[in-house]
Amino acid sequence: MQPVWLLVGGWLLAMISIPIIRWVVGDSVLHNGVIAGVLLQAVAVLFISYQAWGWRTVLRVAALVIPLSWLIERIGSTTGFPFGAYHYTEALSPLIGGVPAVIPLAWLMMLPPAWAVAYAITGAVHGWRFVLVSGLAFTAWDLFLDPQMVGWGYWVWENPGLYFGIPLINFAGWLLSAMALTWVARPPVPPLRPLLIVYAAVWLLQSVGLSLFWQMPGPAFFGFVGMGGFLVAALVQLRRRRET
Repeated sequence: MQPVWLLVGGWLLAMISIPIIRWVVGDSVLHNGVIAGVLLQAVAVLFISYQAWGWRTVLRVAALVIPLSWLIERIGSTTGFPFGAYHYTEALSPLIGGVPAVIPLAWLMMLPPAWAVAYAITGAVHGWRFVLVSGLAFTAWDLFLDPQMVGWGYWVWENPGLYFGIPLINFAGWLLSAMALTWVARPPVPPLRPLLIVYAAVWLLQSVGLSLFWQMPGPAFFGFVGMGGFLVAALVQLRRRRET
């Protein structure tokens, strides 16, 4: 078995085990489980990208995404732009400048899968269509994520909104931020198969987890439709290209 699939398997095992371990030891597992899941997925995505791009490009992308996503979150949590007024709690420590250190790694772990979805749909890694679809595919993940993380006490909205307590402007902020990071990072052609598998795995894990284990059927449904729609569109477009 290739090392990349061992990394993906380790990440999947960690994510599947979180609700099981929680039944045994309680909610104290959530903090370590979230951090472990982000770290394992980020490492897996970086290794997948390295196999296609080489270390120089991977380091360039990481050197852009990590500090810029931290800056976006720092500005967002202190000014309310572009997500709306919110703040992080100490529950997702350690924090750097009021932003959990793990948050930029979460951006890094999901942007390349979103790039793979966008490339599969648009057939390009440049131009406004690729940037837009990348941002939308990334933002669809937050249909799951934000209600879950707020429910676990990791951040707090000053003015709860219409989407299960999440203000709608938050999703516009996610879209704008993901598009900006995509435009700045200028990713090369992504390795489609493994990154689409990661995107699909996140979609499946979140759909099952929120509906069955975390009692959040509403976000589970909308996330299932949102991320699932982009996944289906990507697979349909890939099939069409193979047939032509």
